[in-house]
Amino acid sequence: MTELRAGDAAPDITLPDQHGKPVALRDLRGRWVVVYFYPADDTPGCTAESCSFRDAYEDFTDAGAEVIGISADPVESHRQFAEKHRLPFTLLADVDGTARSAFGVGRTFGLLPGRVTYVIDPEGTIRSVFSSQFRPRKHIDAALATIRSGS
Repeated sequence: MTELRAGDAAPDITLPDQHGKPVALRDLRGRWVVVYFYPADDTPGCTAESCSFRDAYEDFTDAGAEVIGISADPVESHRQFAEKHRLPFTLLADVDGTARSAFGVGRTFGLLPGRVTYVIDPEGTIRSVFSSQFRPRKHIDAALATIRSGS
């Protein structure tokens, strides 16, 4: 599995959101998209990361970006997680690992699903990749900086 890098085309994935509705990345072309992979709903690091994206959500939407979180948790878990923490963005259920595989997101120490954020430009090209299992809040700053710089 090869992790995608800046300059690569974003894969065309379709997964169910926290309401069971299918969401296709191709349908978001024309705007910036921040896709962040996280290990699991309601764990300390993932909750901190998701709540940080929530707290900066207006900054992302003001910059013309959509935020999407992806983990292997099922639809119902995502729905509960989003409601509990008032997450205003889409969470996608990658139960079989299709998206994780398409983006090449591996495991940390061979155990934990990786924590990686991709910023995709309006044409569908990955502009930046930020990977840090242990600095979940840094993903937000890196993603916003890429969008604001336009590259």
